[in-house]
Amino acid sequence: MTTHHPNTRRLVYGQATNYDCLAFVDAETAAGEAAEIRALAAARTWGEARQVQMTHLENPAGPECYEEDDYADDKPFDITELGAIVDGNWPRMVTTRALDVLPQDLQDRYGELVLTVHDGEYLKIPLGGEAELVAELRKRGYEVTRDDETINLIDGVGVGW
Repeated sequence: MTTHHPNTRRLVYGQATNYDCLAFVDAETAAGEAAEIRALAAARTWGEARQVQMTHLENPAGPECYEEDDYADDKPFDITELGAIVDGNWPRMVTTRALDVLPQDLQDRYGELVLTVHDGEYLKIPLGGEAELVAELRKRGYEVTRDDETINLIDGVGVGW
């Protein structure tokens, strides 16, 4: 385990398959989000799905999204049939996170703001800028780790669909 200074910003990044560009996220929350998505995808019944504890994400199978009367606890659960997932509203687009975690001048230099009809804007960071951007972040004291699997998991790629 690497030790890091408590004030160090830790980022995870990787190639976002759905957008063919780089995505950057906060390392502190990325692992938790990935675990929550895995837990929900593993639920076999609506009862199990409702009980998945989420601290980083909203549970799209939770009571605020679905009436319990319509979905009995023992009814088979399939994450790919959830409305929020079918509509592409959950989980949040991974490429939007760079807008929160990267310094503005680096966003301007390495990325392009893209506006989507349904999901708002995201930062498209071309794959070719990876080495330079990562070096620049490290020079500024960021701890940066590449993890394509986590990036795509928290974007919802490969979770049962």
